[in-house]
Amino acid sequence: MTAPQATAARTTAATDAPPAPPPPRGPLSRAVTQALRAGPPPGDAGRLPGPAAAAAADPYGDDLQLALHTCYELHYQGFAGVHPDWEWDPALLRTRAALENAFLTALRRDTATATATGTGPDTGPDSDVDAALDELLVEPVGAGGVTHHLRDDAPAWQLREHAALRSVYHLKEADPHAWVIPRLRGRAKTALVAVENDEFGGGRPEMTHQGLYAALLDDLGLDPSYGAYVDAAPPQMLATVTMMSLFGLHRSLRGALVGHFAAAEITTAPSARRMAAALRRLGAGPRAVLFYTEHIEADAVHEQVLRHDVIGALLAAEPGLAADVVLGVRATGLLEDRLAGHLMARWRAGRPALRRPLPDAPPGSPSAGGGEEDRR
Repeated sequence: MTAPQATAARTTAATDAPPAPPPPRGPLSRAVTQALRAGPPPGDAGRLPGPAAAAAADPYGDDLQLALHTCYELHYQGFAGVHPDWEWDPALLRTRAALENAFLTALRRDTATATATGTGPDTGPDSDVDAALDELLVEPVGAGGVTHHLRDDAPAWQLREHAALRSVYHLKEADPHAWVIPRLRGRAKTALVAVENDEFGGGRPEMTHQGLYAALLDDLGLDPSYGAYVDAAPPQMLATVTMMSLFGLHRSLRGALVGHFAAAEITTAPSARRMAAALRRLGAGPRAVLFYTEHIEADAVHEQVLRHDVIGALLAAEPGLAADVVLGVRATGLLEDRLAGHLMARWRAGRPALRRPLPDAPPGSPSAGGGEEDRR
C-alpha cells in the first residue's frame, strides 16, 4: 500500500459520516435548523423566514451565511438526524431562494457587474472577460497576503487555523463545480470534465483532492471529518463556499460558475507554492505538503484549459454570458479579499481568526464569536 493509500484508509472512517447541523447564529439560521431537526417535512416549515427577513439581514453576515450554508448542505452530504426529504421541500426552497436573492444582489452590487441576459453579444465593460482574468495574474509589488504571511512569518497555530478554515471547502473540493457539467455542451463540457477528473484523482481514489486535504488535516493534528470546522468558521469563509453552491445550483448562473472556477485555478498555483513552503518551514510532514505540491503544476495547466477551452468555447456559443463570467471572477476576488482581510486583522492583533479557537491558539485570546445572537 502506498503512503497516499494508507492515508486514505486512515481518514475514510473519519470523513464518511455526515455532520450534525451546525448551531445557529441568529434568527434565520435558528429557524432553518429548528425546521430540519423537527422531523420529516413539513415539520416546522411554517416558521421558516421569508423574503423580508432575508432582505433585512447582512448578506455577508454570520446568520444569513450559515442559514444558506445549511440549506445547501442538504444537496451534498446532508446532516445526521435530518430527513433527506428536506432537500427538495418547497417551503425550505422558498426560504433558500430568499437568502440567495439577498446574497446575489449584494455580490452584483459589490462587483458592479450587470445581469447577463444570456441572449446575444454583450460588449460593456462588465463583459471584458480577458481583462478580468488578466487582473488576477498581476501581483502587487510587496504583496503581503495570507499565504505570504504563512510562508514567511506565521507561527504554527496560524497555519493550523488556516488549514481548519479551508477545510470547509477543501473537504468537498470540486463538488460544487460538478453541478455545471450538464449545463455545458461540446468542447466546454469536455474540457471542464477533464479538469474535474484531475480534481477527483484521475481514477485513483487515494489522490482525490478532498482525500489529500483530509490527510493534510490529519498530519497537522486537526479533525479530518467532513464539516468538522463549519461551526468555527467565520462568515467570510462560509461566503466563499456558499457562492460556489449558488452559482453551481442555478443554470442561469452557469457563466458565473465557470468564471469562478477559472479565477480559482489561476490564483491557486502561486499560492500553493507559498503554502508548500510554509508547511515545510513549520515542520509539517510530506502528507500535508503533498496537497499543495499536487496543485502547483496541475492548476497551472487547468488555468489554460479553463480559460481557452471552457470559457472560450462557452462564450463562442453563448456570448451573452460574458457578464456572468466576469461576475464569477470578480465575486471570487471580492470574497477572498474579505476573508484575507479578516484573517490578517485578527492575526496581526495576536488573536485567533476562528470563532472557536484551536487549543494551541494564544492563551487568553478571545474568540471571534460569542453567543448565538452576537455573531451576525
